[in-house]
Amino acid sequence: MKERIRRATVLFRELDCELFDEEKLEDSYSSAFLTSAGLQGFFYIERENRFLEIAYNFAFSPQLGIFLQRRMNEVLEACFEYGCYMNTYSDESAVGISVFSKIYFSGLNYSSLKDTLLDFLRCADTIKEVVSLKKS
Repeated sequence: MKERIRRATVLFRELDCELFDEEKLEDSYSSAFLTSAGLQGFFYIERENRFLEIAYNFAFSPQLGIFLQRRMNEVLEACFEYGCYMNTYSDESAVGISVFSKIYFSGLNYSSLKDTLLDFLRCADTIKEVVSLKKS
């Protein structure tokens, strides 16, 4: 676990990402990151998981649930295009989408993280446009 954390944090920093809000627990590690282009996300590592997972969350008030439902096909298309996964969630205080990508630790290197992060951030940017409340 310690080596996986070290390897992931070194690679993120080599990709000019600033790491913050790090949280180390016995069986997991998570950190937010900020790219040099100003894009944010977070990644996490779990002891029993073979993947480094990178995620971005979109949260809205519950009143916007129908708005999100109407855009879900476009969100799914963006995830498919960039090789990302997604979850949806809702409760009395929020509705939202979590977009994430995974890399096996066995294949984690500078190039694989760079390519995965690029596709992940493109996916998040596309979804931001899809769920934007601003009229074009």
